[in-house]
Amino acid sequence: MKVKTQSKKVNKSWLNDHVNDPYVKMAKKDGYRARAAYKLKEIDETLGLFKPGMVVVDLGSAPGAWSQYLRRCMAPEGAAAGKLDATLIALDLLPMEPIEGVHFLQGDFREPEVLEQLSHHLDGRIVDVVVSDMAPNLSGVESADAARMAHLVELAVEFCQAHMKKEGALVVKVFHGSGYSQLVKHFKETFKEVKPFKPKASRDKSAENFLVGIGLK
Repeated sequence: MKVKTQSKKVNKSWLNDHVNDPYVKMAKKDGYRARAAYKLKEIDETLGLFKPGMVVVDLGSAPGAWSQYLRRCMAPEGAAAGKLDATLIALDLLPMEPIEGVHFLQGDFREPEVLEQLSHHLDGRIVDVVVSDMAPNLSGVESADAARMAHLVELAVEFCQAHMKKEGALVVKVFHGSGYSQLVKHFKETFKEVKPFKPKASRDKSAENFLVGIGLK
């Protein structure tokens, strides 16, 4: 399938790659809002992170593919609607179309009042797993972008230390490059087990990677 476009060659190439991407086709077939669902699915299938009855927080949730996957994990027979045995709270700076059974908060995770709202919605419940697909708006200046990414990861770690059970897990998106080794070090200082992960659904050209921390020290 070819995509006709008058835009630059790079955009045309990206569009062709996107339309012909097997994960994009699978997402459409399976009813996911984005191919990102398969990144979390692969991490979960490898590590067995999600089980019915859990409290899970999805940071950087829009457009909602990870929340959709989580919702199916917690539902009888993987249903996308209906009965749900879990507490799922999603948060993003951008709006997100509703997902049945997922409580969505719109706001900036870096703002204390938004963190307070999130804490309020937990209502004293201890979190089992936190997943974060958050990423800053990239400026192209590697050192600045790395610092912004590190800040988001550090906030996610702090949130886990305040709200997650000791044996819980954190999944975060990171970029392999400037600042990556420091983030791995920070995870190793915080968690008993640390697993770097590059899912097959992450494009080969992308510097995107994931860190999974299991069990708070």
